[in-house]
Amino acid sequence: MTSKLIYKYLSNEASEQEVQSLFDWIDASEENKKHFISLKKTWALAALSDEITSESVSVISIKPKNNAIQYLKYAAVFLVLFGLGKLAFDFTQKTKSSKEIVLEFADGSSEIITKNNQTKVINDKGSLIAKKFPNHIVYFGKVQDQKVVYNTLKVPYGKRFKLTLSDGTIVNLNSGTTFRYPEQFGINGKRNVFLTGEAFFEVAKDKQHPFIVNANKVDIEVLGTKFNISAYPENPTVNSTLIEGSIQMYEVENKQNLVLLLPNQMATWQNNAKKITTKAVDPSFYSAWTKGELAFKDTPFSTIAKIIQRTYDVEIINENTVLAKQNFTGTIKISESSVENILELLKRDTPFNYSIEENTITITNPSITK
Repeated sequence: MTSKLIYKYLSNEASEQEVQSLFDWIDASEENKKHFISLKKTWALAALSDEITSESVSVISIKPKNNAIQYLKYAAVFLVLFGLGKLAFDFTQKTKSSKEIVLEFADGSSEIITKNNQTKVINDKGSLIAKKFPNHIVYFGKVQDQKVVYNTLKVPYGKRFKLTLSDGTIVNLNSGTTFRYPEQFGINGKRNVFLTGEAFFEVAKDKQHPFIVNANKVDIEVLGTKFNISAYPENPTVNSTLIEGSIQMYEVENKQNLVLLLPNQMATWQNNAKKITTKAVDPSFYSAWTKGELAFKDTPFSTIAKIIQRTYDVEIINENTVLAKQNFTGTIKISESSVENILELLKRDTPFNYSIEENTITITNPSITK
């Protein structure tokens, strides 16, 4: 049975003979039945998208594929529409000023990064150390090794920030991240930084001074490359996804426990098992956040909920076990969507109720209509 006939049936364009043929095919096996249900879900959401986008702007889109059937192997495919955002208040706006980005200095002092943060930092010799912008700090120069000092940047939930380190390395920091780095790198030795959370690195090439990211109980060492690291403390794993170049991940306490990663691969460190595994991935899903998007591919709702919490600075309590078992695929444009957008659409695939109190969202089972 071809998908073309299924779509014809769903569009009320199939003949009586074709409908009977389709029903016979569905009854032939459980696999056929599951395939039909999955395709019907996709068709319904796509139809909804067409209906609403005629009056509004789409904020979640599915990336084009050579074969649409590829999407149907996933448990669900979702689209979220801007029009739905008019249904409730905007969480993004509500929590926008609840937390601030904080820069802590080696001497213990600190400052809050604000929109008016446009200054130059000059040392006692009159040399430029850094230029500060509202969403970006650029550092310059090197110092004698004994004069290296570390700053710490803390990015709260709901915000992101960008650093250019003194060697030219660019670091995008995701929501809920703490990053410790040298204000200026030393002339000799390795370039060490420390990460808790998620960051995307574009490391400046320097074969004489390897760049090392300390993340939980593993180090990621590179010479010059682009890669993403996710090392949130609440997760039992550290994931590093390579875009280009090469990197190696190894256990800090046992450097013989290592893997060498090639482009389009992900290395995963498992805290409990102390194992590092690798697999092939589409790296665009793991760097989408640097472009203001959240991308999911057959991702469990539990993982999506954590990402939404960090991105929109909300807390999600899920009491719906059916939703917890669902996987989803799609892309969210962060700046144009709200938490309500996402929840309203997910409800169309897996019915549930939710309530909002302050910045806490509680998801429960759907109401039973008597």
